Order: sequence, then C-alpha cells, then structure tokens
Amino acid sequence: MCRLFAVTSDTPLSPMKALEALDAMREGHDGSGVGLFMRDLGGPFAAIKGAPILSGIFTDAGLKKLDTLMMDIGFMTKYRMGIQLPETPPAGTPPRDIYLIRAYDYPRTWENLAEEEKHRRLLKVRLQLREMGEAEGDMIVFSFWPDVIMIKEIGDPLTVGRYMDLDRHGITARIIMAQGRQNTNYAINLYACHPFFLEGFATMTNGENTAFIPVKEFLESRGFDGYIGFQSDSEVFVHILHYISTFLDLPLDAYKHIITPLPDEALNSHADASVLRILKQSCRRLIIDGPNCIIGNLPDGTLFMAQDSKKLRPGIVGGKPGVWAFSSEVCGLDTVIPDRDKSKDFQPMHLDMAMVGPDRKEVKVCRQTDRLSRQA
Repeated sequence: MCRLFAVTSDTPLSPMKALEALDAMREGHDGSGVGLFMRDLGGPFAAIKGAPILSGIFTDAGLKKLDTLMMDIGFMTKYRMGIQLPETPPAGTPPRDIYLIRAYDYPRTWENLAEEEKHRRLLKVRLQLREMGEAEGDMIVFSFWPDVIMIKEIGDPLTVGRYMDLDRHGITARIIMAQGRQNTNYAINLYACHPFFLEGFATMTNGENTAFIPVKEFLESRGFDGYIGFQSDSEVFVHILHYISTFLDLPLDAYKHIITPLPDEALNSHADASVLRILKQSCRRLIIDGPNCIIGNLPDGTLFMAQDSKKLRPGIVGGKPGVWAFSSEVCGLDTVIPDRDKSKDFQPMHLDMAMVGPDRKEVKVCRQTDRLSRQA
C-alpha cells in the first residue's frame, strides 16, 4: 500500500510538514518514491498568482530544448527558483541535473485571450514538452499551471525532502498533497507517481483500480488531449474528476455516484433516483473497482476524501478551523495538527465523501443517500 497526506491551511506551510507526516506512516510505504502537489503558494510565488509555473526535472540538454521552445512561443521567464543539490544523492535516488520551478509571463499574443483558452493552450504546451522529453528522458514535466508546483522523485520521502532542502528554498503552500509510494512495478516511472494533475484538478490514491481498462478506453474515446499517459491505474481518477466537472458540469458529490454508484435497490428509494439512474447508465464505464481511498483537490481549493464501496484502505480527516488534514493514518494528523480536538476526527466510510472548502471553516460530509447538492 501507499500512504497519503494532504493539508489545507490558512497559513502557508512548508512541504516538509507533509513529508514528516508521511514519515510517521512509513510502515505503510516502502520509501520507493514521493510526490508533492502544492497550490495557493506563499513565499516568492504569492505575488505572481496568475503566472503559469513550470515544474519538472531536466537535464542540461533538456533545459536548452525547453528554452528554445518557450522563446519560440513567446514565454519569458518571470521568476525562477534554483534548487542546489549535494553532489551525491541519497541511496536509491538517481542524480539529476535540474529540478526546475520557473514562472513565466504569458506571450503577448495571448494577452486578450479568455482564461479558458489560455488554460487550454497551457495544457498543449505541457503535453508538447512531455512528448519532446520522452525519447531521451531529458525532460520530465509534471505541471504547467498558475499557482501550482509539483515535485516527484524516487526515494524515501523525508530523505528526498532533506536532500532537496525544501525548507531552505522558501517553497510554501496553503494546500499540499503528498504521497509516499510503494513500488508495485518493476521499474519506477515518475509519470506514474501520485499526485496526478490536470487543468486545475488533482488526485492521489491508495489502492488498486482493477477496472482500469474500461475506464481508460472510455476516457480515450472522449477526444480530449489531456486524457493520456495512463502509466498508473490510479491516474484515471483525476481524469474522471475533470470529465464530470468540465464536460458534464456536475457537482463534486456526483463524483462519488459515478465512480461507485448505489445498487439498484438503494436507488429505488433515493430522492434523486431518476437522475442517478441516468448517471449510472450513461457513465457505467467510469465505475471503478477497488479497494481505493482517494484524496482530491478542485480548482477552487476544495479538498476531499472518498472511499470506494469496498472500504479496505485507511483514511481519516481532522483538524480545526483554519487548518485541516486528510491522512491515511491518525499518526499523520498527530504529526501536523497535534492540538486538534481528536474526538471530532472523521473516517469516511463507503458511502461518504468528506470535504473542506476554501474557507477552511469545517469538514462537511455528504453521503450517497443524501440529495445531490445541485441537480445534474
């Protein structure tokens, strides 16, 4: 199994806080990899919220290719953060030339474009860079989006964080998602490392989606450029979230109904039975199989946790107004928010979705037996 930890805080936090929480849960992951997603950034990025930030791993040759392409498109560097590394990486972590975190000014030709069109073009640039780097492995691009930074690496999470000296570089964020990986493949592909991100949506999962192939085939048939990759069976969770939100314009609580629909006998007595039957039928190829615990983040900052119908992966939510955390184990919560009221910790069960909105006032729980928050 893997271990997950996510935190949403009014005060920007260092990503090392999340890595310390993963370290408290180290018996649940083997230290083979780590992934970090950070949003609503503090530090030097706080003043440039609208600037797209490119994050990834580059060789010196890959950086030259990047610079050539970005100049051709018209992107000019607005801010760059250099991560100076010791000469010798930790055991199991490969040597890298450059961990890139760079903010850009939009090309002048994009100035009058609508935000939606800008975002569509950012996706195309990211996919182009990813494709350019696949042959030689000289560019690994995790994200290219405003107010978002992603870091992924092979090795023990806390050791990697210390190796990169993340505390010293001033990277902080109000929303952090972190996964400590257990390697279930023969070789580690960093594109298979959680969290996954697509156009403002992010998810990470502890589990196994054995319904991966029909979900993958359905998504590929939608004709959307961003539904690619699939190096991990869990990557489809962010694609499904993006699809139901962007293309179907459904509320977040509908996500749970689509990936784990209620049995027909339970639908008969549901207040939204007619709508839910349509969703179950039309999106039947998006039904997952588990076990899976999913933590996700929406463009508006909402953080959520959901279980599949098997509920065989641990997950707990706790905190206090202003700071809340979602964790695979309670020791992760204890590490980051030790002064919370522990009697109010909540463990989502198979019908539940727990969420904390951008105001960070409280944990809200919706159950699949409740009415949809907005009619589909």
